[in-house]
Amino acid sequence: MKTLSKAAILMVALVAIFFVTWELYLRSIGVNASYDEGKELWANSRAQVYESPDKTTVFVGSSRIKYDLDVDTWRKETGRNAVQLAMEGNSPLPMMEDLAADPKFKGLVVCDVMEFVLFGGPHSRVRRQQKELIDYYWNETPAQRASFVLNHALESQFALLDRDFFSLNGLLGTARIPNRPGFHGGPLFPWSFHRVTIDRQTKMAPRFLADTNLQNQVKDIWAGKGMPPPDTTGDAEARVDIMRRMVAAVAKIRSRGGDVTFVRPPSSGASEPIEMMLVPREKFWQPLLDATHSTGVYYKDDPAQTHFICPEWSHLSPSDAVLYTRALIRKLPPEYVKRPI
Repeated sequence: MKTLSKAAILMVALVAIFFVTWELYLRSIGVNASYDEGKELWANSRAQVYESPDKTTVFVGSSRIKYDLDVDTWRKETGRNAVQLAMEGNSPLPMMEDLAADPKFKGLVVCDVMEFVLFGGPHSRVRRQQKELIDYYWNETPAQRASFVLNHALESQFALLDRDFFSLNGLLGTARIPNRPGFHGGPLFPWSFHRVTIDRQTKMAPRFLADTNLQNQVKDIWAGKGMPPPDTTGDAEARVDIMRRMVAAVAKIRSRGGDVTFVRPPSSGASEPIEMMLVPREKFWQPLLDATHSTGVYYKDDPAQTHFICPEWSHLSPSDAVLYTRALIRKLPPEYVKRPI
């Protein structure tokens, strides 16, 4: 076997020094290891929905339930697994329909309702993302699964493996290209707002919670600064179709012995009055419960949930997520939270 040349040895040493230095720098500014939030991690969670309904509760929705449900607290308080299938910026409807179409699924579902997302009608990029997640789960190969296991063993140890923020593509993505007619670069979230666990819970890092400038950066995104105006509630025909599809999905899950309940997590600051005005509960939340014949937990109905202040108006801090999860457990139907025998 030929020995490595001095040049090759030097190159290996320089690469090693670069990665060690980069990892140490990231750790020095408070970056902790985070899992890539993609189709592989979603598929890993999706595979867990077949656990006994007596031992597992499945969560679908958008970003609020991903931040607000503290998985460790849920497991400690209920003794049950929490399978997190929610996805930032995504309607829960495709996930509901995927579960409904799966003859093997007979479990309990908690569906997070963020009215703008559910009834607004996702844009084409979000629809592609949803389809990609679901298709990947159903077509995942053994080689892809093995790659996931290896990659995530490494991701749990190294902050620099964060694909969304600290890979080369992630760093290039932080380069802000000015908006122009017909082109909007999309929101630019700080890394400290989005740290993901192996259970797909999303958390704010201490750096984000301590820096009002970072919080204001996200508030500006929610306020729509530099972004095209959102289609907040879609048109009437689209809303009717969304409701029809949700009713059908819920009925199909129940026909196999499963069940569905809905939750509306807290918002605060400037977001709360806007949401109350544009998507009032009497026109969106209550008709959804009535049409699907479902129970629901609306944060304003519970004193233990109304006092939360979201750092950027829309999602809870990790410490408040613990308190919210405990409050939610007390309000969900008993079969969703009872300890396994």
